[in-house]
Amino acid sequence: MTRPGLRVAAMLLALSAPALAQTSKPAAPPLPPPAPSANANAAQGDTAFGAYQRGFYLTAFAEATKRAQQNDAAAMTLLGELYAQGLGVGRDDSKAAQWYKQAASLGDRDAVFALAMFAFEGRAGPRSGTEAARLMTEAAKLGHPAANYNLGLLYLQGQEYKQDFARAAELFRVAADAGNPEAQYALATMYKEGRGVAKDEKQAALLMARASIAGNLDAMVEFAIAQFNGAGTEKDESAAAQLFLRAARRGSPIAQNRLARILMAGRGMPADATEAIRWHLVAKKAGAGDAELDLFVSKQPQSVRDAADQAVKKWLSTEMALR
Repeated sequence: MTRPGLRVAAMLLALSAPALAQTSKPAAPPLPPPAPSANANAAQGDTAFGAYQRGFYLTAFAEATKRAQQNDAAAMTLLGELYAQGLGVGRDDSKAAQWYKQAASLGDRDAVFALAMFAFEGRAGPRSGTEAARLMTEAAKLGHPAANYNLGLLYLQGQEYKQDFARAAELFRVAADAGNPEAQYALATMYKEGRGVAKDEKQAALLMARASIAGNLDAMVEFAIAQFNGAGTEKDESAAAQLFLRAARRGSPIAQNRLARILMAGRGMPADATEAIRWHLVAKKAGAGDAELDLFVSKQPQSVRDAADQAVKKWLSTEMALR
């Protein structure tokens, strides 16, 4: 039985002292697909998760209930998720926890991970960092990528476990090898700073590139910086500029500032005073000020500044509409 895209709540733990100020908090990714179900009628089980993915939650609930009655751990986890999110049924953390516990008792790693998140958040019972860490460790041993990543954060920050950079790096590597972009970014940062592993700019850049391709915004920004400077990877100002543009459009103030500088200087893409001012003002509104760009703006004709102001207003109105 497969269940692509099933999600649980994310741990709001931030990496301490990253190489660059992060533009977002690292979060647990979607639950990965489990191993195929051992039930004879796996196709019927897939119906539940197919319905879940299409937003047919009542159908997902009915089909998962059938499969759960046949002792299908994955279906039990899905029922827990439906109750936890209030999809197709009323939100009920107590019932969600009951289904997660039944699935966890059958060895479902996603259910164990979900219970760890519940313990961290104090859902269906008192918040318990100790119990959450125990469950996170259990899920990590079962090979859950997000559990390895989040457990690595606990060792990195010294929460529940004694701070241990080397152990954190080991856990990040397991999750990174499984394709977790947050773990790839975290491990890249450790290689860049030489914490828990030997300092290695090439390895850091390689991991940043992988996380960037997977869409991690912080990694996109840092890999673009590495590309632009030729740090640990081949210098390519044009490719860096395009990556900054993508990250800027996704709302990264750091990328918006770097893009403004690129457009001011005409490095990596043609110089464009209007666009440079536009991205500078957008970044500035988000807290990324830049005295050099302020001076550049003051030297531009009024017509250029007016055009940039209009572009900023359009950007901001679009952003507000998407919220």
